[in-house]
Amino acid sequence: MTWSTRQVAELAGTTLKTVRHYHRLGLLEEPERSPSGYKRYDVRHLVRLMGIRRLTDLGVPLSDIPSVAAADGRSTEILRALDDELAANIERQQRMRRQLAAVLEDGASLDLPADFGAAAASLPRAQQDLLVAYSSVFTPTAMSVIRDQYARPRDGIAEEFEQLPADAPEDERRRLAGHLAAEVRAQRADHSFITDLDAASRRNGALTRSVVTQALVEFYNGAQLGVLRHLHALLEQSEADQADQADQASVADLAVEGDERGELYRSGDAHPQRVTPGATG
Repeated sequence: MTWSTRQVAELAGTTLKTVRHYHRLGLLEEPERSPSGYKRYDVRHLVRLMGIRRLTDLGVPLSDIPSVAAADGRSTEILRALDDELAANIERQQRMRRQLAAVLEDGASLDLPADFGAAAASLPRAQQDLLVAYSSVFTPTAMSVIRDQYARPRDGIAEEFEQLPADAPEDERRRLAGHLAAEVRAQRADHSFITDLDAASRRNGALTRSVVTQALVEFYNGAQLGVLRHLHALLEQSEADQADQADQASVADLAVEGDERGELYRSGDAHPQRVTPGATG
């Protein structure tokens, strides 16, 4: 018994158009025709058609089906590549589900960068927009550091800064900058790369600086920008003080070394061949 094209397509769970497409690609052999000119498919065609369907359902491209069906040398390579692609798709879909859960369960904004979720859901809109802008230039590592900061319990100073009105007086701006300076120093100690914008960026330096600068100006008011200017000045002064202390320590070490060397010569114990390399200056 044989079947028509429509019948074999129905048996294989596909369409008449698909069967004809497989014929054009050479994936499915053309059957013999009846005296009246109609194609006559037998069970061999049905099995082949169902095999093609199974491979396409697994995601095998039509161009690779001959190799996979024949189990030739490329078959394993094709299937491993397909498995890797499926694993990546599953991971992407799981990530999408986590983001949707953050929106549905935690009230997070759809605009927030991936994985921020509830950590930034309560932030003012301007702060959220700032994070979105940052995500366009910073590396995943840098963004994870920022996310971790927002995931921590919010202290009063951070909330004061976020809610600071544009007409806040100068002394209030300096006070907030002083409080924030200690926190920023601690962050820099834990994550030294954040002091280097190039190291934290996945774009070129000029582009990153333009995004960060425009985002700060756009999403922070004048008082908040004033706090950041004072904060920058405090951090620069702190670094300068540390450099001075290091220089003074080096000078003191040299002075002590000089005194010790002079004592050696005075005691007659020093000899050019006995002076350690580098100590002769």
